[in-house]
Amino acid sequence: MQLGLDSFISTASDPVSGAHLSPVERMRDLLEEIERADQVGLDVFGIGEHHRSEFLDSAPAVILAAAAARTRTIRLTSAVTVLSAADPVRVFQEFATLDLISQGRAEIVAGRGSFVESYPLFGLDLEDYDSLFVEKLGLLLEIRKNTHVRWSGKHRAPLTGQGVYPRPMQELLPVWIGVGGTPASFVRAGTLGLPLMVAIIGGEPHRFRPLIDLYREAGKRAGHPPEQLKVGIHAIGYVADTDAQAADDFFPGYARTFTEIGRERGWPPTTREQFNALRGPTGALLVGDAETVAAKILRISESLGGIDRLTFQMSVAALPHAKALHAIELAGTRVAPLVRKKSA
Repeated sequence: MQLGLDSFISTASDPVSGAHLSPVERMRDLLEEIERADQVGLDVFGIGEHHRSEFLDSAPAVILAAAAARTRTIRLTSAVTVLSAADPVRVFQEFATLDLISQGRAEIVAGRGSFVESYPLFGLDLEDYDSLFVEKLGLLLEIRKNTHVRWSGKHRAPLTGQGVYPRPMQELLPVWIGVGGTPASFVRAGTLGLPLMVAIIGGEPHRFRPLIDLYREAGKRAGHPPEQLKVGIHAIGYVADTDAQAADDFFPGYARTFTEIGRERGWPPTTREQFNALRGPTGALLVGDAETVAAKILRISESLGGIDRLTFQMSVAALPHAKALHAIELAGTRVAPLVRKKSA
C-alpha cells in the first residue's frame, strides 16, 4: 500500500497562538514539508485546488513543479484538479511538463471539487456541473492517448488534429478519478478502468464498501483486469508521539475549519465529542500515535476489500510548521513501515 499526504495550503492562523504566516512563509514551509516527506520515504504528495482566500492552492501544477526540483522519488499529484472548470488541453500540458521536470513522477486526480467558486470565476454555469466533467474527462483521456486529437463537444471549441505538447516522460500519464459519495461516479471510474480516489472525511469508512464494490463490478463488466482497478483513500489525519497529544494538537484547527465550512452548508458547530467519536476505531479521522494510525489504516483497508493508496492531510488544522514536520517524520519512519509490513 502506498502512503502519502495531501495539502490544501491553508492560510489560517494558528488557532492556539494566533500566529499568522504570510503567503510567502506558508509556501516556503509547504515546500519544506514536501521535501521532508520525500526524505522519510512517503510515496506521494498531493496539492488540492481551491479558488478562495483560505487556501493558496489555486495553481497546483506550479507548486508541484517547485517541489519536483527539490525531491527525488516521491510521486507528485493534484488532489484534486477541478477538471470541470479547466481546459483539459492546458491541464495535460501542465502535468506533462511536471512529469518532465520530475522525471516521471507526475499524476492527476481529476474531480469536480467540493466547492463551487471556480464555476462563476471561469464563466461556467453550475447547472452544467456533471456534463462539464464528463465531457472534459473524455477529452483529457483522448489527449493522454494521442498526440494529435480530433474531438468535438458542447463546452469547448473542437480539436481538428492539432498536436498537444509536450508529451510526458511516462508512457501514459496516470489519471485517477476523485469521488465523494455519488454512485454514478464510482461506476464511471470502473467503466473507464481508471484508479479511484475516494474522499472520506467523516462518518465511518466501512460504509463506502458498497460503492467501492460497485466500482470494481463496473470495471469487471467493462473487461478491465482487477489489478488495474486501484482504490485510494483521501482522509484527514495527524500523527504525534501519543494519542492524547495528537488529539490536543489537531482539534482546535480542525474544529475551526469544519465549523466555518458548516456555516456555509448548514452544519452545526464541530464539538470535541464529535471529534473524539471520529477518532474512534470505526471513525474517519486518522489522528493518534503511529501505532494507532497504522492499525486504523489497516482496518480501513480490510473493511473496504483492500486499498492501494492512502493519503491524509493535516492542513485543515493549521498546525505549526514544526509539528507538521514531526508528523511527517512519524508518518514516514513509523506509520509507513508498520502498514507496509502488515499489508505486504
